[in-house]
Amino acid sequence: MADEVLLLDFWPSPFGMRLRVALAEKGIQYEYKEEDLSNKSALLLQSNPVHKKIPVLIHNGKPVSESLVALEYIDEVWKDKTPLLPSDPYLRAQARFWADFVDKKVYEIGKVLRSAKGEEQEAAKKEFLECIGLLEEKLGDKPYFGGETLGFVDVALIPFYSWFYVYEKFGNFSIEAEQPKFYGWAKRCMQKESVSKSLADQKAIYDFFLQRMKARGIDQ
Repeated sequence: MADEVLLLDFWPSPFGMRLRVALAEKGIQYEYKEEDLSNKSALLLQSNPVHKKIPVLIHNGKPVSESLVALEYIDEVWKDKTPLLPSDPYLRAQARFWADFVDKKVYEIGKVLRSAKGEEQEAAKKEFLECIGLLEEKLGDKPYFGGETLGFVDVALIPFYSWFYVYEKFGNFSIEAEQPKFYGWAKRCMQKESVSKSLADQKAIYDFFLQRMKARGIDQ
């Protein structure tokens, strides 16, 4: 019986983009269902009753929530197709550590960077670039965090490329100018069809974010 794969998602979500990239990289056919987060579907609430958040991967009727958990699930179920996690236990642990770093640092600091002002924003910008610097050190001279091929950390991190323009416009800086090696890695990832066709356009994300701020009565 053919696998039935459904992704409940919201187009600007970097967490949903992770799963889109992974499924594309492995060549898995799936149905995409766009969620209205102001009016969540019964299927989403039923599939993720604890957090009630996207993305949710539903594989043959079984839901898997939380993007990094779902990313590992995809890698384990379709392990014969372009593995994302290395086979060595230590290297797997390291990949999980850096993917968690992306969530706890890059994402969280990015939220402050795009919403704070003045000294708080300057502090967030400094911390954001320090985090990118640490990731550059981890990347080293490799083309990807996964080595010669796209790996778990690459897939966890590259969706935030879609939000770079928001960070740069609100923080008044250039990631490419500040961290050229990291930016080169991002552009390299974007050359892969599995990535470029799965990520939302930077300007579209920026427009979406401006509209959301306006709807909330927040001045830029």
